[in-house]
Amino acid sequence: MPSSVVHHFIYFPDTEILRIIYQSGSVYEYLKVPFDIIEKFGRAKSKGQFLNKVIKPKFKYIRIE
Repeated sequence: MPSSVVHHFIYFPDTEILRIIYQSGSVYEYLKVPFDIIEKFGRAKSKGQFLNKVIKPKFKYIRIE
Protein backbone atom coordinates (compact mmCIF):
# COMPACT_ATOMS: atom_id res chain seq x y z
CA MET A 1 0.00 0.00 0.00
CA PRO A 2 1.44 3.42 -0.94
CA SER A 3 2.20 5.78 1.92
CA SER A 4 1.29 9.45 2.04
CA VAL A 5 4.40 10.04 4.19
CA VAL A 6 7.10 7.57 3.13
CA HIS A 7 8.16 7.50 -0.52
CA HIS A 8 10.50 4.55 0.05
CA PHE A 9 13.05 3.20 2.47
CA ILE A 10 16.38 1.39 2.34
CA TYR A 11 17.88 -0.70 5.12
CA PHE A 12 21.61 -1.26 5.52
CA PRO A 13 21.90 -4.40 7.69
CA ASP A 14 25.66 -4.16 8.24
CA THR A 15 25.29 -0.79 9.96
CA GLU A 16 21.63 -1.11 11.06
CA ILE A 17 20.81 2.18 9.35
CA LEU A 18 17.31 2.77 8.05
CA ARG A 19 17.20 5.46 5.37
CA ILE A 20 13.77 6.92 4.77
CA ILE A 21 12.98 9.06 1.76
CA TYR A 22 9.86 11.04 2.51
CA GLN A 23 7.26 12.10 -0.04
CA SER A 24 8.48 15.68 0.55
CA GLY A 25 11.95 14.70 -0.68
CA SER A 26 13.58 14.90 2.76
CA VAL A 27 15.95 12.06 3.60
CA TYR A 28 16.65 10.87 7.14
CA GLU A 29 18.76 8.05 8.51
CA TYR A 30 17.62 6.28 11.66
CA LEU A 31 20.50 4.68 13.55
CA LYS A 32 20.88 1.21 15.10
CA VAL A 33 17.48 -0.05 13.99
CA PRO A 34 17.34 -3.84 14.43
CA PHE A 35 16.15 -6.03 11.58
CA ASP A 36 13.02 -7.21 13.41
CA ILE A 37 11.77 -3.61 13.48
CA ILE A 38 12.43 -3.31 9.74
CA GLU A 39 10.40 -6.46 9.10
CA LYS A 40 7.47 -5.01 11.06
CA PHE A 41 7.85 -1.65 9.31
CA GLY A 42 7.77 -3.36 5.92
CA ARG A 43 4.51 -5.15 6.83
CA ALA A 44 2.84 -2.15 8.46
CA LYS A 45 -0.37 -1.02 6.78
CA SER A 46 0.49 2.58 7.66
CA LYS A 47 4.18 3.34 7.31
CA GLY A 48 3.67 6.85 8.68
CA GLN A 49 1.94 5.66 11.85
CA PHE A 50 4.55 2.97 12.46
CA LEU A 51 7.32 5.50 11.91
CA ASN A 52 5.77 7.99 14.36
CA LYS A 53 4.88 5.44 17.05
CA VAL A 54 7.78 2.98 16.92
CA ILE A 55 10.82 4.33 15.08
CA LYS A 56 11.01 8.07 15.77
CA PRO A 57 10.63 7.85 19.57
CA LYS A 58 13.20 5.06 19.99
CA PHE A 59 15.99 5.66 17.50
CA LYS A 60 18.37 8.56 16.95
CA TYR A 61 18.32 10.05 13.48
CA ILE A 62 20.14 12.50 11.26
CA ARG A 63 18.85 14.50 8.33
CA ILE A 64 20.74 13.75 5.12
CA GLU A 65 18.83 15.99 2.69
